[in-house]
Amino acid sequence: MSSKKIRISLDNKNIEVPVIEGTLGYKAIDTSTLNKEHLFSYDPGFTSTAACKSAITFVDGEKGELLYRGYPIEQLAEKCDFLDVAFLLFNGELPTFKEKELYSSTINGQSLLHDQLNNVFRGFRRDAHPMAVMVGVVGSMAAFYFDNMNINNKNHRKQSANKLLAKVPTIAAWSHTYNLGLPFVYPKHDLSYVANILNMMFSSPNKPYHVNPIITRAFERILILHADHEQNASTSTVRLVGSTGANPYACIASGIASLWGPAHGGANEATLKMLNEIKNESRINEYIKRAKDKNDDFRLMGFGHRVYRNRDPRAEIMKVTCHEVLDELGLNNEPLFKLANTLEKIALEDEYFIEKKLYPNVDFYSGIVMKALGIPNSMFTAIFALARTAGWIAHWHEMMTDSDNKIGRPRQIYTGRTQRDIP
Repeated sequence: MSSKKIRISLDNKNIEVPVIEGTLGYKAIDTSTLNKEHLFSYDPGFTSTAACKSAITFVDGEKGELLYRGYPIEQLAEKCDFLDVAFLLFNGELPTFKEKELYSSTINGQSLLHDQLNNVFRGFRRDAHPMAVMVGVVGSMAAFYFDNMNINNKNHRKQSANKLLAKVPTIAAWSHTYNLGLPFVYPKHDLSYVANILNMMFSSPNKPYHVNPIITRAFERILILHADHEQNASTSTVRLVGSTGANPYACIASGIASLWGPAHGGANEATLKMLNEIKNESRINEYIKRAKDKNDDFRLMGFGHRVYRNRDPRAEIMKVTCHEVLDELGLNNEPLFKLANTLEKIALEDEYFIEKKLYPNVDFYSGIVMKALGIPNSMFTAIFALARTAGWIAHWHEMMTDSDNKIGRPRQIYTGRTQRDIP
């Protein structure tokens, strides 16, 4: 805690509030005691409010920097796999060789779902959105895995976290195959975490899935880049629900529900919808002109970012990955991908976009990659949820160990009628 304080003068009274400093990032004014002075802070969207202390992820929007436990995202995407990153987020350090072996075996060994969960899937219509299915099935896990669920027990929290990390990929993959009317494909012990996901999504009893290392690595990078991103809407939702003492499955289901919003996790899906709306390269200038018109409600999706005022570091990694995948699959000349390449080039060279710092973000490239892999638009956010589960369980676990943790209870500025009587 810093010894610095800020003085607030109000109605001839001076109030001192302490200033908090972390290891990186902005200073914060500790307003937690203001209610004793009959004062609140007003911050719609909590854009200037730190609701917790966290040692997991740091984002510097000005520099375009993203760190997981101090490690730059560029290094993690190049040198680690997704389970390395999940272990790091939850435990604070990268796993040793023996820890990784045990962790992989533990996660792989729990990837099967309780057989009766099949009945939960079948309660949904076949054309139900995969995110609706995921919210329901993940939430229902509390009815099947209720042993060892004492949230105040560190070992129980670890077991619940492992179950979620192991089973959410199966739930996501089955949401996809359920949509298609295909039989569920069970996870295999001889495949890696990521290869298992792809196999469950794309194989069937009469069509085996052939693992392609370039495709597998591309999908792995998507998961790594989306594993965590500080106190975003869905992570904050998980923390808020977790602050009530709710079970971990309810917490993660709430995160999935929050992520489903088009302003949050639906951006990569919206990018593909935009490309389909533009349709071909001959119409790009028309849409670029519309994007520059402040009176037009059209927006170029996949460009710019609420946090990053410079380039999104994840986008640089995904850009390379995107072109690797298109080259590998021979899709560079397909109309949709040619359109995306042209749009990217214009945005990177157009003075308007450069001045506004509307660079292509991670959603732009990851949406194109997933489309190239044959993943339908409706599954994009489900893949995002699969990846973000690693971050959510890490934040939930960290919150439960925080001595400052208390039930979330935002305040309001009341603007309704004053007290009145019924005549």
